[in-house]
Amino acid sequence: MIKKMFKSYDYSIVVAVLLLSVFGLLMIYSSSTVISVTRYDEYTGGQSDFFFQQQKKWLIIGLIAFLSTMIFPYKAYASKKILQGIVLGIIALLIFVFFLGHTAGNAQSWIKLGIIRLQPSEFAKMAVIIYLAAAYSKKQSYINQFDRAVLPPIIFVGFICILVVLQPDIGTATIIAMIATTIIMSSGMGIKNLIKLGMLALAGLILITPIFVIFSNQIFTEKRLGRLYGYLDPFANEDIVGGGYQLVNSYIAIGSGGLNGLGLGESIQKFGYLPESHTDFIMAIIAEELGMFGVTFVLFLLLFIILKGFLIARKSNDPFGSLLAIGISSMIGIQTFINLGGVTGLIPITGVPLPFISYGGSSFLLLMISMGILVNISMFVNRQLEKSKEMNEQPIKHQQTFRKPISY
Repeated sequence: MIKKMFKSYDYSIVVAVLLLSVFGLLMIYSSSTVISVTRYDEYTGGQSDFFFQQQKKWLIIGLIAFLSTMIFPYKAYASKKILQGIVLGIIALLIFVFFLGHTAGNAQSWIKLGIIRLQPSEFAKMAVIIYLAAAYSKKQSYINQFDRAVLPPIIFVGFICILVVLQPDIGTATIIAMIATTIIMSSGMGIKNLIKLGMLALAGLILITPIFVIFSNQIFTEKRLGRLYGYLDPFANEDIVGGGYQLVNSYIAIGSGGLNGLGLGESIQKFGYLPESHTDFIMAIIAEELGMFGVTFVLFLLLFIILKGFLIARKSNDPFGSLLAIGISSMIGIQTFINLGGVTGLIPITGVPLPFISYGGSSFLLLMISMGILVNISMFVNRQLEKSKEMNEQPIKHQQTFRKPISY
């Protein structure tokens, strides 16, 4: 049975995840060596490979989490006790942040555990995916009953989004809302309920407007407004750090790379011109050093994982597994789009990292956990297809053995 289980894993996803993780580690080393001893010298102690060493530790932790969730049966997440633990746990962590959270990047989003810093809002993404997948898969028989099936999960998602916005972390809250929308639209509910949810979302935006007014100083900081002005006209606001300044230098990095790039480690923009070269804007450094070939390599692997996830969801006969795969795939796709949109000036900069590539322990750990779950779903789907094939072939074999004696 164990042999069949390991045979049924989709190892193409495993290879893609490992390639992205190792490539990301390499690019973090290349993009952070200069700023480690200049901009972050107090934090790094002047150690040039500080961010590389930190990410290497997270890679090891992430691989352990990946293997663990890859083996652990995904259906267990839908059990009442585990689901309650996930929901209550993430709510407790998000509330805990307000009292004893650590501030970084103008947002009180972190919890310090010794030398480890965790960002609960990152894990809220996976909690929402698991909860919505479990809730709507159990309500399939009455999925079109708005008050009973549709509304309760939405209230939970709204509450989580409000907690994240108040940190404030608007980028992550937006991603959670978009992931939830994808799962809801895939849950099988009718068009009437989707229209009702659209109207409810509009009413919710109107209701939370006073929150934005009351906490306007915390939410609409100078840095965030600078990002908005920089997006609207980056060259007119290129002196605003975090806005036009970063975007203009991102354009320079991408344009300098061309087709072949300047060569690994040969970036000029990482010498203090691009402040977040190892996190939000790491794709600009990839474009500068490795050119279009490096960018294509990353985008191909990310697209491969996303499409694989949706294909697994389509093949799965289990509503929970299907919605879970859709949620994970949409999370990676949405986060990739928002990051690349900010780097290229398509949308305002939000500070969202590029999946598997950007520096960040919480984000990387979450992605490795989600990939382990996706690979586990693929194993169950492949075993299901193999059993169906065996059952279809079995009657033919019996029929042949039955006919031979009569023919003789």
